[in-house]
Amino acid sequence: MKLVTGNSNRPLAQAVASYLEMPLTDCTVKRFADKEVYVEVHENVRGEDVFILQSTSYPANDNLMELLIIADALRRSSARRITAVLPYFGYARQDRKSAPRTPISAKLVSNLITEAGANRVLTLDLHAAQIQGFFDIPTDNLTAAPVMVRDIKDNYDVQNVMIVSPDVGGVVRARNVASRIGANLAIVDKRRPRAGVSEVMNIIGDVQGQTCILIDDIVDSGGTLVNAAEALLKAGAKAVSAYITHGVLSEGAAERIAASKLKELVVTDSILETEATKAAANIRRMSIAPLIGEAIARTASEQSVSSLFD
Repeated sequence: MKLVTGNSNRPLAQAVASYLEMPLTDCTVKRFADKEVYVEVHENVRGEDVFILQSTSYPANDNLMELLIIADALRRSSARRITAVLPYFGYARQDRKSAPRTPISAKLVSNLITEAGANRVLTLDLHAAQIQGFFDIPTDNLTAAPVMVRDIKDNYDVQNVMIVSPDVGGVVRARNVASRIGANLAIVDKRRPRAGVSEVMNIIGDVQGQTCILIDDIVDSGGTLVNAAEALLKAGAKAVSAYITHGVLSEGAAERIAASKLKELVVTDSILETEATKAAANIRRMSIAPLIGEAIARTASEQSVSSLFD
């Protein structure tokens, strides 16, 4: 087995390699003067089971091209099986035609990954579960719920916690966490006048005197979380925190979260941490390296991955 990484999230790749007690494969991933991606694998991978760990996060297009070119290099080097390990799958929010004459970019990207040479995909908390069906190769969609539940139990009194979905579409994800800790569930009823902007309409559920924990897969601009926290506090919540799998946190988001009424935002390390998120006192990170590492080990040894979440 070999573990290869691009430049998107080397700290996570190194943590996964440490969990697996194996070194990262020696591989050069750099740029020509005109910013074209150049890849060279310096170890023999013929007949090997190779895992490429690469989040397609910002800069999304650069990191995606690195993934595709690494996969092509491995395929042409006669790797036995290539698994694309995507802790964060970019373009997942474009999973349907949201308006006339718009693309379904998630399907396009899945086709590119397959055509580049990937035989299997391992990813984490897809924005929409049906994206699994966009791939014509075996795809495992892991969930960070067990990691979140463990952290919530370590840091909160679960007897006084209410899990909250920030929108109707995230109810299944939030209910999964709520059922694991035996907490009640509330829902924020919101609408989006346009992309990246949300308005809270109602709170479904009694949050009076409760410590509310928002559960979602992606935090980008942070507007949804900030608005939801304010609405929950107005409805009588004692405090509001949030657990989010992918901390996209685009420009200005970390500052917005830091200035908000959120007690704490906890994100995984599926996306490389920025200086802005490091500076925000109420943003904390938790590692998914053991989860990713165990899934890779089970895939390599042909064991069940789904049993990780039973």
